[in-house]
Amino acid sequence: MRSLLTVALVVSLLAVSPVAAGNSPTPNATATPASQQPGPPTIYAVYPDPVAGGDRGEFVVLDVPPGTELGRYALGDGHSTVELPNGTTESRVAVTTDPRLVRNLTDTPVRGVNGSLELANGGDQVSLRRGNTTLQTVRYAETTEGELGVVNGSTLHWQPLGATDRPVVTGGPADVRAFTLPDAPAAPLRAIRRADERVFLAGYTLTSARVADALLAAQRRGADVRVLLEGDPVGSRTTAEAQTLDRLSEAGVEVRLVAGPHARYRYHHAKYAIADDRAVVLTENWKPAGTGGNSSRGWGVETGQPRIVDSLAETFRADAGWRDAVRWSTHRAGRRFERGEPATESYPRRFDPERVPVNRTALLVTPDNAQRDLVATLDGATTSVDVVQPTVGGWDEPLLRALRRAASRGVRVRLLLSSAWYVREENQRTVTRFEEWAKRADAPLEARLADPGGRYGKIHAKGAVVDGDQVILGSLNWNEQAATSNREVVLRLDGRAAGDYYGRVFDADWRGGRPTLPVGPAAAVLGVLAVGGLAARRVEFEGENA
Repeated sequence: MRSLLTVALVVSLLAVSPVAAGNSPTPNATATPASQQPGPPTIYAVYPDPVAGGDRGEFVVLDVPPGTELGRYALGDGHSTVELPNGTTESRVAVTTDPRLVRNLTDTPVRGVNGSLELANGGDQVSLRRGNTTLQTVRYAETTEGELGVVNGSTLHWQPLGATDRPVVTGGPADVRAFTLPDAPAAPLRAIRRADERVFLAGYTLTSARVADALLAAQRRGADVRVLLEGDPVGSRTTAEAQTLDRLSEAGVEVRLVAGPHARYRYHHAKYAIADDRAVVLTENWKPAGTGGNSSRGWGVETGQPRIVDSLAETFRADAGWRDAVRWSTHRAGRRFERGEPATESYPRRFDPERVPVNRTALLVTPDNAQRDLVATLDGATTSVDVVQPTVGGWDEPLLRALRRAASRGVRVRLLLSSAWYVREENQRTVTRFEEWAKRADAPLEARLADPGGRYGKIHAKGAVVDGDQVILGSLNWNEQAATSNREVVLRLDGRAAGDYYGRVFDADWRGGRPTLPVGPAAAVLGVLAVGGLAARRVEFEGENA
């Protein structure tokens, strides 16, 4: 993330005199108490360095209390002042001298002003005034082109224009469908295969022919089918994926990729689908190794909670509708694609999908709100925290500090990490450091590398069970970059039954097991090698951001 720039923020509130109704007092006239009058606007954000030539499209975003008469106030840039337009306005408004251009840059309602409001790229100040009184001043140093500076206490947080600021959304009591992979590869497609109105599929990558078949079948049933993926995945895009996206695009499915120099997120890493009135949230990619059940241990859930479904659909539209979401046909022009190794193994089915009741579900997204919520959840743990991750971030990052705080309170913490060859050494160092810390602190914390034992190929799940009755699952790798720079989607499920289901999966993976042979044609070959005293293993590489 870009560094935070210091902002001097000075606010003084004016006392607003009550005004009686009418032109003169009457026996029945009553004055509105000052305490009930709306307060003054405040500066929410500044956009001083547009991408457009000549810095056209600068604007200032104000938070305006309902009922505020905007025309009483003015904005100044240290050199000139512009009066705000008359009339009351929405709770948030973008003020600019170039309203036609700015309406294409933001979903915030736009108000045009006359005069000159010029915000220097090398550093400047913006002041909100009423009469001769300055109510608030925001100062900033050098800017980055195309970024919005959002006032955050005494600092400015710079973020790409168009990045969302979504709150945590919760859904009430309901039954959800819990499942795990590779055990139940049909589960992620269940809702898509039933949809006939809409399917919005978001992912990091999409190579699965099964998923493409389901999307095309939904389109033939009349559903509005759209796909949104990462434009530049780690390790490059494979030929198989390019062919899959060609197939969808040529059939009329809208396929877009988040890409380009002004992309709002480092990676579009979310993994979910909206299918009619159902939502599916996953830890896995839409590929044979993930949703196909051919390699990865993953967690997933399907829910029909209206607030969760609607909010997730809004997130999809916000991400797919912005200018950094380019059409596949445009993105693929002139690009070369890499040959990938297909995942073809199969594994025993030990955990069937289950319908489980939850008291509440919370929808979290990054970088907007997820890390704060997850840290608070860990800080509220009282008995146990079980975490499964492919790998984790730095020792002093917020989520890992929260794990150690929990253990320091006497909460039993277990951290299970992948033993895949490409992260094994790094994860072993993490395990060793946690074990040494736990011994010094006399804290009930354990960490280990997973032993798949033939039940799956590698750990790719990103989840946790807290106190046995809260489940966290989604696309978020527990590291600071993913939490603050990527688009990720996470669900928090509150309920003992959900905790029991995913807790059983975690316990089985924590215990590991004696290696067993994968089922299917490969078993016979490996059996012959075993008789000869040989060991053979083929693994598929996936970067830690997958």
